[in-house]
Amino acid sequence: MAILQAKDKQFLLDGKPFQIISGAIHYFRVVPEYWEDRLLKLKACGFNTVETYVPWNMHEPQENIFNFEGLADIERFIALAGKLELHVIVRPSPYICAEWEFGGLPAWLLQYSNMKLRCMDTAYLQKVDRYYDELIPKLVPYLSTNGGPVIAMQIENEYGSYGNDTAYLTYLRDGLIKRGVDVLLFTSDGPEDGMLQGGTVPGTLATVNFGSRPEEAFEKFREYRADEPLMCMEYWNGWFDHWLKPHHTRDAGDVADVFDRMLRAGASVNFYMFHGGTNFGFYNGANFGEKYEATITSYDYDSPLSECGDETEKYRAVRSVIARYLEKDEKEFPVFPAPIPKKSYGRISLTEKADLLGQLDQLSVPVKRTCPEPMELVGQSYGFIVYSTQVSGPRTGEKLHLQEVHDRAQIFLDGVYQGTVERWDPRPLPLDIPAQGAKLDIVVENMGRVNYGPKLRDFKGITEGVRFNNQFLFDWTIYPLPLDNTDAIPFVSSAESVQQEQDQERPTFYRGEFNVEEAGDTFVRLEGWSKGIVWINGFNLGRYWEKGPQRTLYVPAPLLRKGCNEIVIFELHRTENPVIELTDAPDLG
Repeated sequence: MAILQAKDKQFLLDGKPFQIISGAIHYFRVVPEYWEDRLLKLKACGFNTVETYVPWNMHEPQENIFNFEGLADIERFIALAGKLELHVIVRPSPYICAEWEFGGLPAWLLQYSNMKLRCMDTAYLQKVDRYYDELIPKLVPYLSTNGGPVIAMQIENEYGSYGNDTAYLTYLRDGLIKRGVDVLLFTSDGPEDGMLQGGTVPGTLATVNFGSRPEEAFEKFREYRADEPLMCMEYWNGWFDHWLKPHHTRDAGDVADVFDRMLRAGASVNFYMFHGGTNFGFYNGANFGEKYEATITSYDYDSPLSECGDETEKYRAVRSVIARYLEKDEKEFPVFPAPIPKKSYGRISLTEKADLLGQLDQLSVPVKRTCPEPMELVGQSYGFIVYSTQVSGPRTGEKLHLQEVHDRAQIFLDGVYQGTVERWDPRPLPLDIPAQGAKLDIVVENMGRVNYGPKLRDFKGITEGVRFNNQFLFDWTIYPLPLDNTDAIPFVSSAESVQQEQDQERPTFYRGEFNVEEAGDTFVRLEGWSKGIVWINGFNLGRYWEKGPQRTLYVPAPLLRKGCNEIVIFELHRTENPVIELTDAPDLG
């Protein structure tokens, strides 16, 4: 057993002084076949602990239907870390932020219109309790008090940045204890007065999160916790990217210097992130400061270990600090695993296609509604949704208003593209309706729910209404398109598809095949494509967008198979030439 305690301004592990040198690796952002590789690289850098969040929405994707397999096999991840002699910090907070969809909260919570999130709301706590009744018993055998590697657990995440309901924090803490969690419990917050007042609980260890100026952060922390160990639970050594913004990088020397100052202050440190991984599927989050900004597919984070697991200059700089601090030769550290091969499979033609609007009845079970309701109210969490109605004519000089569209809508009249309305630029669209009327189709993309701040409650689709000038339109047919698999798409040869469709800008699925003799990591480059989603052998790699910054999508080798492989692309606009390239190098902009 390795019991962690906080006493006299320091951590004790089995009664001996212990400095936590930890790195965040999210099991749900890394294919399971690579967990061991990433953990060994953490050890090779001199770290003694791995930290991970636990995303509720991945483990309970539909209400009362639980998932702990594949990417969600948290028990296997923790057991593997223990086998490799790493300590583990688990952060199973119902809410995790993490630039992850809805901050880890499941979208089905939004079906409950009166529910209040992250507070002492009975309806919300009932859902948390049921989830914890499934999750926590799986974690208890891995606690250090039971001979496992888990030395500490978080009760909520940066709560002081959201609220001040300390009764709620106490309820979560007591709920963990009641379910058998007897390792060290903690909170983590920004080093500011309001955050430390609202996000901490008396008698429970507090930690702070920051990326620079450690002396100031710890000085503020000491105003509230005079006798507790110093711990930066999130050392932001890199940063995440939004679509339409430049790729973030941070100087390795600066990262190493701030880390060194924390170690010399006697602080424990958790790198957020040590290895970022990937927001596969529809799991990227979004932020809302002045406007809505969606997070990209890559979660490289400019961290010491790159998205595809490569050593970086930052990795070497951090390892040097640890070696110097521990007074060890870097050669004494565990050996860095052999690099995973990168492969270039060349250009691949996608020879089959399927038009979305023409195949809606095959791809979706439509529902009739008076108003265009959001995804959550028709039982959908992720993907796309199409709203269709008949509009009377003639109408000239009028404007179409999508009232609070979340997040990006393409407008079609009788199948002809009219324009795009975006949440961050919600300008009305001028439309003329002919005398005989026209069919109006609106294709809306959920680009990721807000994961941080006061706008967390983020419904998707058309959330209020559609109107011409001031007249609301009623009587809608709604087509949910979660796109949780691609099996039902009715592909035909591109040569057989109607020439008229080829000449229009319409959402279209494309399919192609390629052969693999020897599997290696590769990257999908989409020159000439506009915006959409990519699947490899049925696995959703995530989103691409020509507006960047990200230019390639990461394909881990375990997703490939020897012989024939399938690639499917859902392109929202158009591509002149349906060809992609599988290259051996990433391009994050």
